[in-house]
Amino acid sequence: MTNVYSEKNFQHIQCDLEKGVGKLILDRAEKHNAFDEVMISELITALDLFAQDKNCQMLLLKANGKNFSAGADLNWMRKQAKMDFEQNLTDANELARLMHDLDKFPKPTLVQVNGAAFGGALGLICCCDIAIANTRASFCLSEVKLGLIPAVISPYVVRAMGNRASRRYMLTAERFTAETALQLQVIHEIDDDLDSASQPIIDALQANSPQGMDRCKKLISHLEGGEINSDTLAHTSDLISRIRVSEEGQEGLNAFFEKRKPNWAQANTTELGAK
Repeated sequence: MTNVYSEKNFQHIQCDLEKGVGKLILDRAEKHNAFDEVMISELITALDLFAQDKNCQMLLLKANGKNFSAGADLNWMRKQAKMDFEQNLTDANELARLMHDLDKFPKPTLVQVNGAAFGGALGLICCCDIAIANTRASFCLSEVKLGLIPAVISPYVVRAMGNRASRRYMLTAERFTAETALQLQVIHEIDDDLDSASQPIIDALQANSPQGMDRCKKLISHLEGGEINSDTLAHTSDLISRIRVSEEGQEGLNAFFEKRKPNWAQANTTELGAK
């Protein structure tokens, strides 16, 4: 484990960086990796570290123990029940920040889902670019059973499974299987050997242009509204023009024409602007 991560003395997570893969591991197996304010804060810190680490090419999110995450920690929920509105708002904003930071993470993200993934855990999964689950995986948006709603995670869950499916599973709080999650596009694959299933994806991601993948994520986010108008056309034309003349764009094109593998490490990324 690298010093920058081990020095943080995380209580509820583990972090490691191996061969360009940043590993972010939920590590409260005895509590089924339930969320509390400590875990949320640690996850935010770890995401920031990985985002800034030039040696980190992608992020792998996984969990120790039998279950990915049981959702909210009971003791944390008891604290929330005693908080006033302002305290609850501050608390909710932290979870919202975690979801946003993972969703907008500048590098590819892959999540391995083992066992149960309830509540906020489903939000984390839907914030990741790619999701693989084992056959034991199960999912649930159980908030309405407690008189609550899956508010903070809803933008990501609804985006992943769609409005129609969200109406059913948010309203009924039904538990659904990995097969159903696959049909709903919450996950992409089912495999009991999560590491073996992940490796071809990791290899594919690490072969690609870091700048290109970052810009792809931003482009997809920009297009989420689905409207195609003059601004959309101008934005996409501007973006491809800028990336063609960038260092990585030039390296990729020249490597293709010269029939060699591109050397992304030596291609100094040119700032493409905020567009």
